[in-house]
Amino acid sequence: MNSRMLGGRRNILRAAVATAITLVSALSMSCAYSASKPIVVLGDSLSAEYGLPRGAGWVTLLQERLATEKIDAPIYNASISGETTSGGVTRLPQLLQKEKPSIVIIELGANDGLRGLSLAAAETNLRTMITAAQAAHAKVLLVGMQLPPNYGPDYTNKFAALYGRLAKDAKTALVPFLFAGMADKPQLFQADHLHPTVQAQPILLDNVWLSLKPMLTK
Repeated sequence: MNSRMLGGRRNILRAAVATAITLVSALSMSCAYSASKPIVVLGDSLSAEYGLPRGAGWVTLLQERLATEKIDAPIYNASISGETTSGGVTRLPQLLQKEKPSIVIIELGANDGLRGLSLAAAETNLRTMITAAQAAHAKVLLVGMQLPPNYGPDYTNKFAALYGRLAKDAKTALVPFLFAGMADKPQLFQADHLHPTVQAQPILLDNVWLSLKPMLTK
């Protein structure tokens, strides 16, 4: 075998090795990117299935929709009935450290409003949670709420406005109103007139999905 033929075979071998290395690297990168990070839902009783059969809430329905859409994003529901924004501030750092979420859905503030707590404090707490999540490289979806009119127009208007203001300031996605399309339908609420029924959960999911889906497909 002459030197020219030997050199040609060496070049072919080098090219084959380089191609193999490229394929292995590509497969490794593909595996790394396909390793999904969870979506954390940090909420109160509206997300914790209060008064509902287990597995009937909108968060469970969200997991089912993700599976239907073939989106590999597990849900970690960290919602607790009665939770306030101050409780969320306390719990979020550990959740971020443990779960390392890609998205944090913050559904808090209703209990602050129903208890007549300081709106300035609630806004500060929500802002703190948003900042913490973004610092942990997670996208944020803020879920807006409104209060019953018996709390007075000044308080209820200021409460409703703080979600949009926060989302704009922090450049986060926003669900303008979790109860959109059902607030004036008493048959969709439990006997306490505050918590949605099983029949209302698909509506809640649709309201969240409208803002969440673009975050998953970018």
